[in-house]
Amino acid sequence: MPHLVSDTALIFGRYARQTLRSKPALIFGMVQPLLFLVFFGPLLTDLPLGGPAGSWQTIVPGILVQLGLFSASFTGIGLILERRTGVVERMRVTPVSRLALLMGRVLKDVVLLLTQSLMLVCVAVALGLRAPVLGVAIGFVFVGVLTVSLASLSYALAMRVSSPQGFAPVINSVTMPAMLLSGILLPMSLGPRWLDIASHFVPFRYLVDGVRAAFAGEYGDGKIALAALVATALAAVAVTLGARLFQQAGA
Repeated sequence: MPHLVSDTALIFGRYARQTLRSKPALIFGMVQPLLFLVFFGPLLTDLPLGGPAGSWQTIVPGILVQLGLFSASFTGIGLILERRTGVVERMRVTPVSRLALLMGRVLKDVVLLLTQSLMLVCVAVALGLRAPVLGVAIGFVFVGVLTVSLASLSYALAMRVSSPQGFAPVINSVTMPAMLLSGILLPMSLGPRWLDIASHFVPFRYLVDGVRAAFAGEYGDGKIALAALVATALAAVAVTLGARLFQQAGA
C-alpha cells in the first residue's frame, strides 16, 4: 500500500504539472459549462423548477454533473495520444505500479474537475445561486466520485482502441443519452411518464437528484443517501473494471 500511494502521488504530480502548463485546455474546459450557466440559466430563473429553494439550485447541480460527465468521459483521448507517441511504453519499463499509472491520472482529473466546479459555483453565486456550504460540499463529493468512475472507464477504453476516431463515437453514444435521461438540464418529472420511468434506469439520474437535494439543504428525504449508494457502487465497479482492463492491456 505505501508503494502504491507513493507511485500514485508521483504519477499525479507528473500529470498535474502537465495540466498546469496547458493554459488553453484549462480555460476552454470551462467554456461550455459557463455558457450553459450564463445563457441557459437565466431563461429558467422565473420557472418553478426548484420549489421554494429557487431555480438556480436546480440548474447549477445539473451543470456540475454535466461537467463531470463529459470531461471525465473524454479523458482517455490523452492516453491514446501517449500510446501513439510511446510514452506509455516507456512507463511500462519503470518499477511504478500499474494500478498507480491509472489512479494517478484519475486523481489529477478529480482535482481538475473539483477546481472547475468551484469556479462554476462562484460564478453561479454571482448570478443568484444561494445554497448551504454543506450542501455544496456534498455536491462536490458526488462530482468527484463520478469523475473517478468515468475517468477509470475512459482510460480503460483508451487502452482498447487505437485512435481518437474510434474512441469518440463510443463515448458520444453513451454520454449523450445519459445526459438526456438523467435530468441534467431539466428535472425528468417535467416530462411524460414513460420518459421519467426510463430515466430511473440511468444511474446518473440519482446523482443529479442527490446533488440538487444537497444544494437545497434537503438532507433527510433519502435522495442524498440513495445517490451516495449509487455513486459508491458505480465507482467500485468502474475502478475494478478499469484497473483490470488497464493492467491486461499492458499499461
